[in-house]
Amino acid sequence: MTGVVAQGTFDLLHPGHVHYLEDAAAYGDELHAIVARRTNVTHKPAPILCAEQRRDMVAALDAVDEAHLGHPEDVFVPIERIDPDVIVLGFDQHHDEGDIADALAERGIDCRVERASARDPRYEDELLSSGDIVDRILKRRGPGPADRDGDPGDRA
Repeated sequence: MTGVVAQGTFDLLHPGHVHYLEDAAAYGDELHAIVARRTNVTHKPAPILCAEQRRDMVAALDAVDEAHLGHPEDVFVPIERIDPDVIVLGFDQHHDEGDIADALAERGIDCRVERASARDPRYEDELLSSGDIVDRILKRRGPGPADRDGDPGDRA
């Protein structure tokens, strides 16, 4: 059995996420999705939704066999536990395949690193980015009470 890992923030689940996970699932027999905790998301704004909600949404997708929360301090801990044959990065994720492969080798994790294909919008106003979805909501509805109350943070 070929185990595959896909990882990401998966905030405000959208068709680009579904494409990524379906593409990743095609690399093997069992897809594990690792959902980043808010504290590990440092390359873009913090997620809107809590980690548990994002994990539950990802777990509900047919392509995903098991969804996991990321480790709060070390993003490689779940990968060590799952011991996949393949890690599939999203086509536009900021990670460098070579850097990931080097970190895996340093930890004695023997798996290859692949990059998922892109998905083009299929409709005129389809959004494939959580950031674009947030921007559209703010443009259409303006800032609301949640913007003034602060960030609740992850519960777990």
